[in-house]
Amino acid sequence: MNQLLILSGKGGTGKTTMASAFIKLSNAKAFADCDVDAPNLHLVIEHSSLPKKTDYFGNPKAEIDTDKCINCGKCIELCRFNAISVEDGLYKVKLFDCEGCGLCEYACPAGAISSEPAKAGELMLFNDDDRVFSTAQLKMGSGHSGKLVTEVKRQMRDNAGKANFAIIDGSPGIGCPVIASLSGVDLVLIVAEPSVSGISDMERIIKTSYMFGPQIAVCINKYDTNLINTKKIEEFCQSKRLSFVGKIPFDPEAAKAINIGLTIADVECPSGEAVKQVFNNTMTVFSDQT
Repeated sequence: MNQLLILSGKGGTGKTTMASAFIKLSNAKAFADCDVDAPNLHLVIEHSSLPKKTDYFGNPKAEIDTDKCINCGKCIELCRFNAISVEDGLYKVKLFDCEGCGLCEYACPAGAISSEPAKAGELMLFNDDDRVFSTAQLKMGSGHSGKLVTEVKRQMRDNAGKANFAIIDGSPGIGCPVIASLSGVDLVLIVAEPSVSGISDMERIIKTSYMFGPQIAVCINKYDTNLINTKKIEEFCQSKRLSFVGKIPFDPEAAKAINIGLTIADVECPSGEAVKQVFNNTMTVFSDQT
């Protein structure tokens, strides 16, 4: 399966707005939202079915049997994460701090501690008659975002049937979920914004993407908010021999469309017209790559 991943170096650049428009324009049969910390692609993509939900379990967490506990304090002494405390005379595990290393279980002289499965998030699969949409929601405080993203992509591939093309909405930044999203994709479209921080973050995500070997393309959202920085981005792409696929203007109609659950490709507006050209240019790059 050929995969197009849409990323941004920072939040708020319009990455999901771009992804939803691309899904609409391509009539994609397989797509995924890998921003598991704050998934929102489902808000602008229509579904004819309810999602199939599956609990996702990360590392196990320690659990103390207070009836067996002899209050020796060995677990508190050894826990480097300070995940065990005493409340009202009882030893308890602070689940947000526990890393599931198992040392306390191994060292407990009374056998009062066990490692139990801990829910780290929830996978969701929308499997309509002719297309599949995979996403997930990470549980607050969980550190398993990268692993959950890998499961989101696997779930999409396993249920995609004969679909040979997929669009993936990634996470902002360069952390674990982005790295997991990058694995195995053919083309990365980076959505940049013409601000000082936007340019810096764009350069970081490009450098990160290079490590995984996909073709890289760049577009600029809200380009007319700073034409000087827009020119800098274009010149940067030219100097690095990156495919520059177009510019989207700042458009109040885009926000109105998103707020009523539509993509910018669904409405007649300046950003909607521009995104069609960006899409066509991106697919040309994609075809050349694959």
